[in-house]
Amino acid sequence: MDLAAYGQITSVVVSDHGEVVHEEYREGGIETLRNTRSCTKTVAGMLLGMAIDRGVIAGVESRLEELVGAPAPPVSLRELLAMSSCLDCNDWDESSPGNEELMYPQDDWLGFALGLPARASKSFSYCTAGVVALGIGLERALGEPLSEFAQRELFAPLGIERAEWAQTPRGETSTAGGLELTSRSLLRLGALYLRGGEGVVSGDWVGESIRPHARIDAETEYGYLWWLREYSNEPCFYMTGMGGNRVHVFPKSERIVVITSTNFGRRDAHALSDRLLTELLRAR
Repeated sequence: MDLAAYGQITSVVVSDHGEVVHEEYREGGIETLRNTRSCTKTVAGMLLGMAIDRGVIAGVESRLEELVGAPAPPVSLRELLAMSSCLDCNDWDESSPGNEELMYPQDDWLGFALGLPARASKSFSYCTAGVVALGIGLERALGEPLSEFAQRELFAPLGIERAEWAQTPRGETSTAGGLELTSRSLLRLGALYLRGGEGVVSGDWVGESIRPHARIDAETEYGYLWWLREYSNEPCFYMTGMGGNRVHVFPKSERIVVITSTNFGRRDAHALSDRLLTELLRAR
């Protein structure tokens, strides 16, 4: 397959029933760390579920202010996970007071999130600041860097030895994006959820995370930081990040497709990854 036709695709890995059936690299190789961008958010959801399983957090109806230990808007963790809170925050709207581009120049990202005004609706609204607050609160509840908890409790059991997290200006682990993992490591995270959590994440949390909690558009729904839609007439849950970075899981066919990309700044980046995914599925 000519990956050059899809812009700056850096790697593609496909597994079928647990066996890697296609692996291709156009930049680096099997050991190269890939900037997953907002796929990081989905990993943050895994870690929150693990903290709930361990009794560190009571559950998804817990309030954000309980998690961060500071006054906060009346937002539940469930609403943040489903991108459906009252926070006036929409990364897809440049005029939104919570747009992520307004947060990044700030020194205090948590303060930015906690200071956002409220809106009347609780419909889906893609909000990076809310997931940043979720991650910082989780780190505080754990009493250790989130990156260390992730390595010990999530990555190590899966045989993932290398992971690099971005940080906020104040040194907190950032769940906004930027987690770097190899393409094979991304495949393992997809396989973890395909196989119901394998005792690393509870089956109940996996099931709750990949069922619909919000409607995005006619084709797409949203779970707990997972995207849900059909491709080639088959249901799929997936992680996605800027530039068209993807981890697609197809439970029916037991297929996983990892696409990493540096199509950053391209308006058609996600369309390119969608087209590549469709072509890959047709080829199998």
